[in-house]
Amino acid sequence: MRVTLIEGFNPGPYTGAGNNTYLLSGLEPTLIDAATGQTRHLAALDETLGGSALSRVLVTHAHPDHASGAPHLASRWTGAGFFKLPWPERDGEYRVDWRPLVDGDVVPAGDGALRVLHTPGHAPDHVCFLDEMDGTLFCGDLLIQGGTVVVPGSYGGSLTDYLASLARVRELRPARVLPAHGPEIDDVTALIDEYVAHRRRRDQQILSALREGHTTQAAVVRVVYPDLATELLGAAGESVLAHLLKLEADGAVRRHGATWE
Repeated sequence: MRVTLIEGFNPGPYTGAGNNTYLLSGLEPTLIDAATGQTRHLAALDETLGGSALSRVLVTHAHPDHASGAPHLASRWTGAGFFKLPWPERDGEYRVDWRPLVDGDVVPAGDGALRVLHTPGHAPDHVCFLDEMDGTLFCGDLLIQGGTVVVPGSYGGSLTDYLASLARVRELRPARVLPAHGPEIDDVTALIDEYVAHRRRRDQQILSALREGHTTQAAVVRVVYPDLATELLGAAGESVLAHLLKLEADGAVRRHGATWE
């Protein structure tokens, strides 16, 4: 399958250098993720298509950096279909007639097909797309080389689901992993193992902070992330909340209004 990385040209504190979108060329040109509708992204996609029509857009999840470009793409390529796993609370924000995906679907793409893998955790609708012929996995925001993925506890994220999704992908052992941010994944098994170990360490840090009397989410953030840049504190708070909710479900902590113990 012919795959071309097309930058989203949307750098920022939460997107790093910006989003990666991927064009699968062939009989049915297919774009993975819609980015944010930046003029340079649309121009680069147009140039790469070389006059071919865009057949479909497959979106990994409804976070704005992945889905908000959909209306811009729909205006430019009027015959394209837009596909994602439903997230009813968010999908209506993007003024696109979404066609629903479900886990296990096989979707034509380029000169081949992709299998849909529901991998919730970062978002409830998050999916990866697997080319079963060559083992390429388009992993969206499940994995990032050289960093960790935010699991937003108040925005549909679930750390329990995220860890299960990591286990599912680890078992698949894909030959190649292309993420929505940053470079291609070097060693997916090693990265997943480090992610799981990191989350276990974070659980223990949070439990330790609670035992020391830091019983609010904000207080735990200050202990666990003492030197974090101000603009990233919101993401840190979401991550801490996701851990607290997991620990609560595990029976390790209890919530009393705005405090935890």
